[in-house]
Amino acid sequence: MDNKEISKEEILNRMKKIEGQAKGIQKMIEEDKCCGDIMVQISAIRSAINKVGGLIMDRYIKECLRESLKDKNSDNSIEEIIETIVRYVK
Repeated sequence: MDNKEISKEEILNRMKKIEGQAKGIQKMIEEDKCCGDIMVQISAIRSAINKVGGLIMDRYIKECLRESLKDKNSDNSIEEIIETIVRYVK
């Protein structure tokens, strides 16, 4: 992950691209395209959604850590971050 902060708009643009890819897969299925080609597109979506998830997780951790350092109850915030990461990687 690079150090550049990614904007909400950039994340939304990535999600719109993923949405377009999903619609493309639906069309491929309707048109009885080759299963191998469909699987390649599914793999591309999986990769794209994992990237978006990582970007959102990056923002979430940075924001939560920043807030938890201001808060006296930082142990709870850290536990919340850990729980979120564990849910994400399942």
